Amino acid sequence: MTEIRINKGESVERALRKLKKKLDREGTLREARNRRHYEKPSEKKYRQKKQAKFNAMLEARHNKEWS
Repeated sequence: MTEIRINKGESVERALRKLKKKLDREGTLREARNRRHYEKPSEKKYRQKKQAKFNAMLEARHNKEWS
């Protein structure tokens, strides 16, 4: 369970920002969104393959800029 400490007199908006930042760092929201619907193994493989291709393209672009 994710917890945050709120200082005395701290606004609700500031507390929400702290909570969102912590959830983002932990990957909790991303995990919840991914589990919202069942993903078939074939769809998972397709998504991972697509992500790997995208990462390779970014890496190639990065290497090209720094060569």
